[in-house]
Amino acid sequence: MSPIRLSRFESAIRTVLDFHEAFNRRDITGMLQLVSDDCSLENSAPAPDGTVYSGKEAVTLFWQDHFRKSPQAHIEIEEIFGFGIRCVVRWKYDWVDGTGKKGHVRGVDLFQVKNGSICEKLSYVKG
Repeated sequence: MSPIRLSRFESAIRTVLDFHEAFNRRDITGMLQLVSDDCSLENSAPAPDGTVYSGKEAVTLFWQDHFRKSPQAHIEIEEIFGFGIRCVVRWKYDWVDGTGKKGHVRGVDLFQVKNGSICEKLSYVKG
């Protein structure tokens, strides 16, 4: 496979890695530069189906609220793979609650990336 064709397969992975780096810096502006105007984010909470946030404005408000409530949020990517516009990330999410107690969960995100922008992020959590 030529390097040009291979770069197309890898582009979704690169975009998602950049997104996670911005997340770990709590850089909402940087995160939003990587999502499309019509993006859809499906959060894992509340169980069992989560909440869907549609459009950049709704996603912006979600991330602002998320980082306000969890200012030490951090995602460690345990595995990432993709093909074309799809990318799958297995992760560990760490936080510190209001009392100083540390916690974590593991899960999977399914991304769809078109034209260099994340247009869909579906989150699933273990347990």
